[in-house]
Amino acid sequence: MKTIFVSGNFNILHPGHLRLLRFARELGDKLIVGVHSDRAGGSDIHVPESLRLEGIRSNSWVTEAILIDEPVTEVIKKLKPDVVVKGKEHIDFHNPELDVLKEYGGELLFSSGEVIFSSLDLIRKDLTDFDNLWRQFPEEYIKRHGFSSKDLIEIVKKMESLKVCVIGDLIVDEYITCDPLGMSQEDPTIVVTPVDTQKFIGGSGIVAAHAANLGAKVEFFTVTGKDEERNFVEKELKNYKVNNNLFIDENRPTTVKQRYRSQGKTLLRVSHLHQGSISSELQKSLYKEVEKKLSDMDLIVYSDFNYGCLPQPLVDLLVKKSQELGIVQAADSQCSSQIGDISRFKGMNLLTPTEHEARISLGNQEDGLVVIAENLCDRSDAQNIIIKLAGEGILIHSKDKKLESKTDRLPALNDNPKDVAGAGDSMLIASALTIAAGGTFGQAAAIGSFAAGLQISRLGNQPLEKQEILRALRAVK
Repeated sequence: MKTIFVSGNFNILHPGHLRLLRFARELGDKLIVGVHSDRAGGSDIHVPESLRLEGIRSNSWVTEAILIDEPVTEVIKKLKPDVVVKGKEHIDFHNPELDVLKEYGGELLFSSGEVIFSSLDLIRKDLTDFDNLWRQFPEEYIKRHGFSSKDLIEIVKKMESLKVCVIGDLIVDEYITCDPLGMSQEDPTIVVTPVDTQKFIGGSGIVAAHAANLGAKVEFFTVTGKDEERNFVEKELKNYKVNNNLFIDENRPTTVKQRYRSQGKTLLRVSHLHQGSISSELQKSLYKEVEKKLSDMDLIVYSDFNYGCLPQPLVDLLVKKSQELGIVQAADSQCSSQIGDISRFKGMNLLTPTEHEARISLGNQEDGLVVIAENLCDRSDAQNIIIKLAGEGILIHSKDKKLESKTDRLPALNDNPKDVAGAGDSMLIASALTIAAGGTFGQAAAIGSFAAGLQISRLGNQPLEKQEILRALRAVK
């Protein structure tokens, strides 16, 4: 087996890094990447080592990623790779690795055709945009709902004490980054070549990961196939400290959604899934296991993508039991390429549909948003509803008679999204956790908006970080 070694800081995985890693992997059977520790990297480090290491591990070309806290020459002496690869920009400089490689017959190669990017420039641009982003939060909304940014910060801190159950359809999101080659001469088809592949936990899985990263103790229930994707999910969620309860249905694959992207745009989406409901036997098994945990829960979240994990009989049993125990309940039922009905989740403390999903549920395409919100509240017997309006923000509506503003609007806090995938998931869990932590509905919508704005600021459905939200809240005037 031929082993290749690459090392670096990898503050941000930019296209130059991706070409370097692809070049290296194509040279051999195993690619080991050394990521310099915070201490070893010194002033060149701008992103914590744990995040840099996680970013490298998520790259499909990488076989193994290690944290290195000593000179790279010492690491090479221990690993003895067949080839060490460096970027073309190092070719005219002294390369200390060469002396070590000569001792045992290793080879030093330089990847060609690299595009030079400055990770620091990219980071600084992101941080500048980030700081400006949250100062746009409307002061009038804060005044209407009677809270301060300090109140929101305290609520986020309280999320650490919560115990949460998440149940629903699991999705694996796969991003395939491509370089454009041009137009086919045989037919009018765009031709691309894959450069990088990254996988992320999606669907109910990312909802569970968000909750765990925000500090809650999470029990996650879902149904998967008996395949490699299940193994990926199990490993990733354990890394996020989510307690997995993955039930196998051998008649369906684990749902995978592939996105082929080039130059920041999605060219094609391919979904591998089975939309039929799980069997009655599997429903009984799921309910039995969830019921064992419910008495200890503060919040249960139904993350429904209408792929069969939450049939109505199972939902009815769970809702009834949760109401008996006085558990806060929240639900989202997505229907973009599939058909769903958010109103089937009765008696929720929180529903978070899009305008399209709310109108589909009511069969009403004519009335205004306030009427839609009121009617959906009545039909579903929901206490609070957040209607997501994509780039226009959200409309909120509550049955709480104590509130002066039962209906209100919040603009989108991020008008320059990099990837809109996962915005709804982060809105759902952040606002639900706020209610479970004792926050008001107005505060829940605010924290949910911050979470959604953060989520769409990066590529891929990655778990929220508590410090991200706290930093954003501290920027509010």
